[in-house]
Parts: sequence; structure tokens; C-alpha cells
Amino acid sequence: MRYWIETLGCPKNHVDSDKLAGLLVAQGYEPAFSAEEAELVVANTCAFIEAAREESIETVLELADRKLANARLVVTGCMAERYGDELAAALPEVDLVAGFNQSLLAPATPVTLRAKTPAFDLLNLPRPRASAPWAYVKIAEGCDRRCGFCAIPTFRGDQRSRSTDEILTEARALVEGGAREIVLIAQDLASWGHDRRRAGRGEALEVLDVGGTQPLIELTRALTREVDRVRLLYLYPSGLTTGLIETILDTNVPYFDLSLQHASRSMLRAMRRWGDADRFLERIAAIREMSPDATFRSSFILGYPGETEDDQRALLDFIESAQLDWAGFFTFSSEIGTPAFDAADHVPHELALERLREVTELQDAITARRRDALVGTTQQLLIDAPGVARSVRECPEIDGVVMVEGSLNVGSMVEGKIVASRGVDLEAVVV
Repeated sequence: MRYWIETLGCPKNHVDSDKLAGLLVAQGYEPAFSAEEAELVVANTCAFIEAAREESIETVLELADRKLANARLVVTGCMAERYGDELAAALPEVDLVAGFNQSLLAPATPVTLRAKTPAFDLLNLPRPRASAPWAYVKIAEGCDRRCGFCAIPTFRGDQRSRSTDEILTEARALVEGGAREIVLIAQDLASWGHDRRRAGRGEALEVLDVGGTQPLIELTRALTREVDRVRLLYLYPSGLTTGLIETILDTNVPYFDLSLQHASRSMLRAMRRWGDADRFLERIAAIREMSPDATFRSSFILGYPGETEDDQRALLDFIESAQLDWAGFFTFSSEIGTPAFDAADHVPHELALERLREVTELQDAITARRRDALVGTTQQLLIDAPGVARSVRECPEIDGVVMVEGSLNVGSMVEGKIVASRGVDLEAVVV
């Protein structure tokens, strides 16, 4: 029996798919080369915003057309968890809708009779060998924050942190399989471990107060002893303490992925978020003082309810001042179950798109200049695939890449001189 998993959405979903693949292999399945050749076809869906849901539905319908006539089509992931019964009723093409921790191999009953009892713990399932010399490792599920725009807690639940031993065990297995870079991910990475302390699970970890400790610091240090590169994604800005900054710099991967979302103080308060442009700039400047080569990425929402032209100007001014290496911009998506869903003063979508284009144009020029400035420098490169490498400045699957000669061994580390800039990508020769 062969399986095919189509994954949509963020890196966290890709980790879930890896875990599901490991479970299927343990149950006797083999990976197929395409959906057309599989007896079991799985769509791991995303439900974060409306555009992601539309893409997920389109993908499910496409898989229904492509699969073998006798193959089972299963929908799992965020849409299955959030809209399970509605999804089952709307998609007769699907054989099973399975939420988180529910078996993909349930009997072929009508999809409206989907299983309700958890069959396994998805977070701690084993996973197959990494298919590239890097791997995402999810260290927690869910989120304790209640941001105005985000529905994740309504279907992923409160934060549930894995233990240090569980994370180190998974990372060691990935390293033994060839991974040289581990990328830590969670909905709120900087808060990892806090819930374990509150739940009395015995790990002497807590938090941000003067004289306290931050769990992620010790975990990052432990992982740094196990693997060549450790990269941290999705850092809530208030959790970026001096100790965590120093720890990230000590990994020799000075890459800071900060979840900022806006720069206007009034907008951030409406979003139920911490900070403002001045605080963000102060934190970024302090990091650059310690490490001038530090790389910064963030994401921002345009058109949040109540956003004014003054708020847009504040964001543009921040983007110009911050000189981020990478940034992603998204228009607001009204999500059921979030505080912003019933908010007044919704911004017309056309205006939100106009604002998005304005900030994107500004950031694209900044990114291009920062990439151009790397020409002539020497960088340590990890060969991800034939002809494709990354320095510590590029996160896998998200940022640009460094193009190299195709004969270099995948998984090797080489010193490369950057000889050209091609938009977001660079070219290098081995030195």
C-alpha cells in the first residue's frame, strides 16, 4: 500500500505531515511518487486565513480528480479540526475527515461519522529520516495568547510544550539521519516551557522576570551541542529577552524572526499585541550593536479594523527605519471566533490591498539592497540540494537561496564567496 500527503500552510503543518508519514510507514505503507499512484491520499489543510482555506478546498478537489478510482481520500489538519462536520457535509468526494490525533485509517464509513476519539499523540510521533540536510522541529502546540486576529487557539488549543527530552530525542534522530540544521517552530516559541511549569511538571523553568530564567534559552543551548545550526522561528517580541538574544547569537545563526504584525501602537493594542515602533527599533538596534551581521525577518497585517492612514504611515516609517532583511505582508482576514470578527471600522479590501502594495514595494527595495551588499563577502554555506545552498541568513523554504555549482555534495558545508545578487537569490563560488 502506498500513500501520498499533500501539505498546505506553515512549517508547523509540514512537521505534522512528517509525523503522519512516520506513522503510516510504521503501519506498513510506502510513500508514492505522486497522488496518482497512491492507495491513500491525504490533504493536510490550513485554516489560518480565508485565502488558505480556499487553497485547501481547491487542493482537495484537485486530489479527488487525480487519485486512483479505488484510492481513499482523507482530509486532515487545521480545516478538518476547525470545520470537520461542515467539511464532511460539503465534500462528498472525501472518504474521511480526521482532526488532529485521529487515525487516517478509520473504516470507510461515511465521512459525516468521523472519529471523535484521539488515536495517537501527533506532537510526539516519530518521524522519518529528513529528506534534506535541515528539518523543522515543533516544540509546542497551541498558544496561550489571544491576539485579536488569530483563531489558532480555537482549534489548536492552549500551549502544550513538549519536554526537553522529547525534543532532544527527535533532534538527535534527525541529526543521525543527516540533518545539519534544526529549525525550532511553535505558535509562540519564546514561551516554550512556561505551561509545563504552571502545570507542575517539574522542570525548573520560568520566565522573563528579573532573576528568573527563560526555558527556551536552556533548550537552545542544549540543541547547539547536538547540531551544526539551530534556528528559531516565530519569536513574540516581548519574549526576546537579553538572555535569549545572547543565546541566539551564541548559536552562530544570528537570525531573528520576530512576530511584529504592525508598528502603530494603536493598531497593536487593537490586535491585543505588545510593543510599538520605538520599542521594536530599540530592540533591533541593540541586536545590531552586538552583531552587525544579524538577519531580521517579520510579518505584518494590512487593513486591520480601524487602521488609518496615520497607522499606515507609521508602518512605512518603521519599515524604512528597521531595514529588515525579509518581511511578509498580508491583508486582514476576518476569522470567526476572534475579537476582530465583530470589530467596527473594517477597512475595505481594495484599500488594504493598496496599502499592502505600498509597503511591499518599499520592503522589496530594502531586501534587494541588503542582498546586493553581500556581494564580495564570504559565507559558510549548507548545500541543501544540487546547486542550491543557504548561509545562516536564509531560512529554508521561506527566504532566498544561494546558487552554487551542482557538483557539491548535498549536506556538506563549504565556504563560498558571493559573486552576484539575483533579486532575493545570490550566486557563490567555493573558495
